[in-house]
Amino acid sequence: MNFRTDRQRVQGLGSAKEGTGHFWQQRVTAIALVPLALLFILPYARSLGADFATAQETYASPFNAIVAILFILTAFRHLQLGLQVVIEDYIQNHGTRTVCLLINTLLTTAFALAGVFAIAKVAFSA
Repeated sequence: MNFRTDRQRVQGLGSAKEGTGHFWQQRVTAIALVPLALLFILPYARSLGADFATAQETYASPFNAIVAILFILTAFRHLQLGLQVVIEDYIQNHGTRTVCLLINTLLTTAFALAGVFAIAKVAFSA
């Protein structure tokens, strides 16, 4: 027999036992994007408007290529987490919400992989 009240059973669990993890993932990715954005923009600005050879030269450096890949992966993960919150908050129909969450995950993953592929192709073509 279980003599716990309803309040005792749910105390400290949150709504679905996972809200805190999602909250922290969003905050960590947001904080990580600050230095990554600065380190990404500086080399990117150098090659912006220049020819392809300049872009190859810029991203031939392992540091610049790794920072660009980390920036892309972190930015798209942050985007996926943010869109997930919007979808969960504003779409009421369970089936539609599930489809939208699946599309969100697939598209953000596809765009992140395309970005990583583009950086790798430029970096390794030098």
